[in-house]
Amino acid sequence: MRILLIEDDAMIGNAVSRGLGQAGFAVDWVTDGRAADVALAHRSHDLAILDLGLPKQDGMAVLATLRSRGDSMPVLIASARDTVRDRIAGLDAGADDYLLKPFDLDELVARVRALLRRHAGSATPILSFGGVDLDPVRRRVTRHGEPVALSAREFSILEALMQRPGAVLSREKLEESVYGWADEIGSNAIEVHLHHLRKKLGPGFIKNVRGVGYRVAEA
Repeated sequence: MRILLIEDDAMIGNAVSRGLGQAGFAVDWVTDGRAADVALAHRSHDLAILDLGLPKQDGMAVLATLRSRGDSMPVLIASARDTVRDRIAGLDAGADDYLLKPFDLDELVARVRALLRRHAGSATPILSFGGVDLDPVRRRVTRHGEPVALSAREFSILEALMQRPGAVLSREKLEESVYGWADEIGSNAIEVHLHHLRKKLGPGFIKNVRGVGYRVAEA
């Protein structure tokens, strides 16, 4: 899953980017409101973490622009603005959650996961399909109860596919889901990871829809 971090404080930005990366997320980081508008217009992220006191354009204006387009991307405000009035204003403007600074990084990651589950319509963190169970919190995968060892990229690709079982995701969409702006992507990187996933999960679990993309399927 791919997160857009909108934060102008270098120390906070570095810590959050590192923590989210360790939790398995691809993170892109911008430091002002105008850059946030440009990044959000591309609609390539699954969730945004938004500071309010941004240079060039305030975070509330960034949120208003996003929601005016009808974009339902989950937004978690992470701000030092700590009055009840501030929190109410942020939530009423379309934020899905509001976390006060300073915050615990583990709590931030847990809230991000909860928002992504809610947006996907899932009440449980465990993704299950076709005998495969994926636990995004513990970063574990089992097939018919037996553990399956996956690389970080393999796990992220499988998670993206299992978030929408049966839906066909193009190679470009999978790349957007698991790689950040700073990552180097080989021309056939997704195909190589999918090849390894098929070997570990069975050849029938991930189907190639010719000319369209990939989906998980009942074996």
